[in-house]
Formats: sequence, structure tokens, C-alpha cells
Amino acid sequence: MLTILPKTVQHVFIQPRASCQRCYQICRYATWPWSDTSSKPTTWNKAVSDAEKIVGYPTSFMSLRCLLSDEISNVALLMRKLVGTRHPLLKTARGLVVDGKYNIQTRGLLVLLISKSAGAAQNVSHNLSDPDIVDGIHKSQRTLAEITEMVYTANLIHKGVINLSALTPEDGPAQDMEFGNKMAVLSGDFLLASACTGLAELNNTKVVENISLAIGNLMESEFTDLRDKDGKPVLPSSVKFDDWLQQTFLASGSLLARGCQSAMELCGYDNHVLQAAFTFGENMAYAHQMQEDLKPFLKPEEHLQELTLTSAPVIKYLENNKTAQQTLIENMNFEKIVTLVKESPAVAECEQLCIEYGQKAKAALNVFPTSDAQNALVNIVNATAVS
Repeated sequence: MLTILPKTVQHVFIQPRASCQRCYQICRYATWPWSDTSSKPTTWNKAVSDAEKIVGYPTSFMSLRCLLSDEISNVALLMRKLVGTRHPLLKTARGLVVDGKYNIQTRGLLVLLISKSAGAAQNVSHNLSDPDIVDGIHKSQRTLAEITEMVYTANLIHKGVINLSALTPEDGPAQDMEFGNKMAVLSGDFLLASACTGLAELNNTKVVENISLAIGNLMESEFTDLRDKDGKPVLPSSVKFDDWLQQTFLASGSLLARGCQSAMELCGYDNHVLQAAFTFGENMAYAHQMQEDLKPFLKPEEHLQELTLTSAPVIKYLENNKTAQQTLIENMNFEKIVTLVKESPAVAECEQLCIEYGQKAKAALNVFPTSDAQNALVNIVNATAVS
């Protein structure tokens, strides 16, 4: 798994140092959904492990085939020049390859599960005469799951581009950091190009349009009111919870929602099923991000360093206390922010919203009959949308 930055930089989102903050931000995005660092199996890990058995193979390294291509292998060799620097690409690469006992690539798994759930509705799994259908999942849907992961991986690598003008001597030689930026751009572009080639081979214009919209949304997420010109979290003068919803949808909800919807499109399901798949993916993303944002408030002793001023509880607090924003930013450390927000209704409101997003995601699955795949999706939602 990706290594979380030490507590010495836990306040970077208030008094940021560009390179460290960017590095930490990438670490936070890479572990989707979250992982528990304890040695005990978590509800989440069990739900994912059981789900992988249902779809036929582990999906933790779904984009590994592309990552092991000659082009990316050459990039990996060149990355040795970055050893000893603080370039975020090193941590990103470690998180993509050194997975350990946790799963970091679950978007593809969710696409496969919803594909199999839909297949069960039409008894696709029993159509043994079609060689393109294996375990109730069409070959094109498995390809789409891989494409979804490649798009996410490409975006993650692109996030490793840092602002060279903000470097400090501790970050490493400027020449090496610039070299790291070039590798981040080129390797991310290669993965994105591979994903686009795979999309074209699906021969479905609606799916191409859908995933293209998701890629565009990923780019938009870097230029919202909650991001500055370097892509770092920043609060606008007047922040609303709708800003959080928009940011979450652009940064993660769109890809998952459109990936699930496209899986239904590939097999010609009607609009009712397409919308249900979209609703599932969108609310799954909201529930995940909400739970992620709640961690520093529910377990500050373990997750305080993950706090950002653009997290949902902080935004909820500021939405109800409009005069507190300047004070919150300038005069308080993380411990005081957590204490102040916990004394308000904001945390309880966010916990309830997390549950509601999970309920909406599960309700969307009602278009499919009960099956092992549907139950696996419900278990994953339950492991996500808990307080």
C-alpha cells in the first residue's frame, strides 16, 4: 500500500508545502476504498475478497497487464533516478504495484459485480453457447472493467506532476524532480491512450461517449472552487455542501457511475437499468468519500493527519457558521478544528448522509434479482456506508 506521510507534515493543508501536500493528496486518493492498517481482517476486506471469488478472479491488479508493458517497464527503470527525492510518482508507483494484503483497485470489481447482477436477471450465466460470456459476465464488460481501472490509474499518475517553482532543497535536485514530472506525464498519457484504444475496440459509441465524459470530469475536478492552481484543497470565500457534492462527483463519482452504466449499455439493457447502475455508482462514491472525510473526526488518534479543510464535516460546519471560516483557517490547528466541528451537529449530519447514500446505492440494486453478485454489492455498500 501507499505509505502515508509522517505526522511532521500533518498540517500541510493549513500551512502547505506544495510538494509534500501534493504527495499526501495522491496517497489519499490511491487507497480507494480505504484500508485498515491493523492486522485483523476488516469487514471491507472480507466483502471484497468474497466478491472477487464471485467474478472469477482477483481484480487488485486489473491494470497490471498494461503496467507491465515494455513502455511502462522502461519508465520503471528510469524511475531509479527519483530514489532519494520526494517526488510523488515514487509513492504512486509503489501503491500500484505493491498491494500487500489489501485491494486498491475496486472500481473494476464493482463494474464486474453489477455486470453479473444484470446477467443473472436474464440468466446470462446459463448461456453456455456464447464463448464471450464467462461466469455470467460478457467479455466486453470485463474489458470495460480494465479500462475503468486504467483511466483511474492514468489520472492518479498525472496527479504526480508537481509545481517545480515551489520546491525546497529537501525535496531533491530540481533536475530530478523535473524528470519525474516528465515521466508522470508520459506514463499517464500512455495508460490513458491504452484505455482509449480499448474503448474504441468495444465498438459502442455510447460507451465511448460515457467514459469520455468521465475522463473530462476527472480533469474538471482539478479546477473547481475547492482546488487552487496547483490542485491543492482550498476553501472559496463562500462554501456550500453542494460544492463538496460537485467535487466528489467529478473526482470519483463520475467514473464509477458511468463505468457501471456503460457495463449495462454493452449488453443492451433498457434505460431503467442504465439509470439504476448510474445511481448505484454515484451514491457509492458519495458514501465512500463521506466515510473517508469522517475518519479524522471519529478516530482522530489514527486519522488526524488525513484532515483537510475541504472535508464534508468542515464544510457542513462552515455552511452553518459562515463567520467562522477565517478563524478556522488562520488560528487553529487540526486538534482544535476537530474539537470545534465535533461540538457542532456537522459530524452527526455527515454520518446520517453517509448512511443515506448507502441506502440509495442499495435501493438502485433492486432492479436486479437476488443473486450472489447482488449480495456481494450489498455487502460492499454495507462495509462502506457505516458510521
